[in-house]
Amino acid sequence: MLAKVLSSAILGVDAYKVEVEVDITRGLPSFSTVGLPEGAVRESKERVKSAVKNSGYEFPSKKITVNLAPADIKKEGTAFDLPMAVGILVATEVVETSKLGDFLVLGELSLDGRIKPIKGSLPIAVAARENGIKGIIVPRDNAREGAVVKGIDVLAVETLADVVDFLNNSLSIEPTTVDLEDIFKNNLTYPVDFNEVKGQEHAKRALEIAAAGGHNVIMVGPPGSGKTMLAKRVPTILPDMSFEEAIETTKVHSVMGLLDKNSALIVTRPFRYPHHTISDAGLVGGGQVPKPGEVSLSHSGVLFLDELPEFKKNVLEVMRQPMEDGRVTISRAVTSLSYPAQFMLVAAMNPCPCGFYTDPHHECSCTIPQIRKYKAKVSGPLLDRIDIHIEVPSVRYKDLSDERSGEPSESIKKRVNSARGIQIKRFHDGKIHCNAQMTSRHIKKYCQIGEESKRLLETAIDKLGLSARVYTRILKVARTIADLECRDEITSYHISEAIQYRSLDRNPF
Repeated sequence: MLAKVLSSAILGVDAYKVEVEVDITRGLPSFSTVGLPEGAVRESKERVKSAVKNSGYEFPSKKITVNLAPADIKKEGTAFDLPMAVGILVATEVVETSKLGDFLVLGELSLDGRIKPIKGSLPIAVAARENGIKGIIVPRDNAREGAVVKGIDVLAVETLADVVDFLNNSLSIEPTTVDLEDIFKNNLTYPVDFNEVKGQEHAKRALEIAAAGGHNVIMVGPPGSGKTMLAKRVPTILPDMSFEEAIETTKVHSVMGLLDKNSALIVTRPFRYPHHTISDAGLVGGGQVPKPGEVSLSHSGVLFLDELPEFKKNVLEVMRQPMEDGRVTISRAVTSLSYPAQFMLVAAMNPCPCGFYTDPHHECSCTIPQIRKYKAKVSGPLLDRIDIHIEVPSVRYKDLSDERSGEPSESIKKRVNSARGIQIKRFHDGKIHCNAQMTSRHIKKYCQIGEESKRLLETAIDKLGLSARVYTRILKVARTIADLECRDEITSYHISEAIQYRSLDRNPF
């Protein structure tokens, strides 16, 4: 007998419908899976056989063929265990077929029939709604994640027997629901705050500008000056995530299996902090079946690269395309996938190998060639793509011993939100959302400057030898500074402040 059960699989960060066809015929007992299954899918026959038997049902001693359609796309993961088991029970007339067409069925089976969590229930729920399917049947640990998608029923199950009883109309399962307003209200908290940072007012100002315009930033300073401490607090001053951003960010974490079972939706800005030994595939994504990397996991949030010159040069260079496009495309012989990568890069580095060049309190032991070689590890094209360069000096004792708290993140965030509101109105008819994403057309329209500002820029470019890309970066940052002051025009003051945030271009070494 032939049975058909609807399921789903992940391709990139999106899901597509899969038909699990089970055919049981006379012949020597065998269990074969076709439809481009990878290792974990092929191994499912042992889990399915034990789960069916240990749940109290008879496993047929016949020839069983399982086809995963469409058969031209590689299938991976363990989510097909449950639909395979249900298909076998339908083919042996243990399960009725009246409800099968209404639900996508997914879940990994234990040998005793319990259903374990899977990856990607959020994009699967989205796919179910887009295909006009009534709902999805998923493991209990994945139900809250899927219930974020409105318009479908998300049914949480714990055992194979629960699924069989539900499909046979002998068990009623209430759809899982979540309160999105409650999630955004109660989960929007950060464990750190800018009021904990002593001194470094210049760096705080620069990070406020970076957050207001979505600009990439690099901090240069000696060890212990607070670069990491400042970077970890950047997400606290970024605007709150919209529902669309939360959905897209959660999808990336969901397909990687990184979403906490108690968390239905990611509503705080991600902060990713990879070690400098990471590979290029780990940073931008890769693998035989391409998986998202750190640049995609930090989508809508912050990617912090500490000790930037210590990263392998080829690893840093592959970031250039995602930084420009906001997406990363990974091509393999089998397929080509794109992942979102609209992140804010915050980088940190020492001024020299020993770390104390320009520090008045410590003597630098490095030679000029060593300093040049150290800084040359970060290429010019990459630095050009970083809008703001700031120097973070060591903190004075006077600032450390000051018992007064600094300005809290909430106050800084209000100014950032005000500036972002201006930018959203400015770009309401386009596909960009902040000043850092402006193209040449936008710069020409929104970054017009007066004669005094032009002379100032000309002097800076001639003396520092800045590239054309740096010229546009300065205009973008100046536009953001003006937005923070709620000014329509860009003045020479805004230009001069933007120029000073190119410290690495001014450094003689």
